[in-house]
Amino acid sequence: MQLSLVAVGKLRPTLREVGDDYLARLDRFVRVIEREVREAGRAGTEAQQREVEGVRLIEAIDPQTPIVLLDLAGAKWSSEQLAVELDRWRLEGRDRAIVIGGATGVSVAVRERAQVTWSLGPLTLPHELARVVVLEQLYRASTILQGTPYHKGAR
Repeated sequence: MQLSLVAVGKLRPTLREVGDDYLARLDRFVRVIEREVREAGRAGTEAQQREVEGVRLIEAIDPQTPIVLLDLAGAKWSSEQLAVELDRWRLEGRDRAIVIGGATGVSVAVRERAQVTWSLGPLTLPHELARVVVLEQLYRASTILQGTPYHKGAR
């Protein structure tokens, strides 16, 4: 199984460094490929931006790959619950694409294509920071599955 983290925009250098650190750590457990699509900042209205970015996101993902969409209304998994999901995905043996939209959200087409929605909670995060949080949580979930001491859990 391979995970693709497909996101709108590029990470600023400081966040890129942190993201790369988690990608390197994750490499011990699961292959994660990042795909960045260009923002549509000059597309006119926010709705037009979502549509343009939505097309770019969908084009960056194999049509057979299930999508996990980051969305405020999605499932609010704990780190342990994410580990269960990650293990289930591995057992299914299918790649997954985790999608993070841009500052204006995602298009209806992306929402309709998603099989699962996942929320990082009720906080509003910049999409760049959400990306780093997703990488850290994938690493944490992987260490939970492997029984390594990174995750301390609830005490």
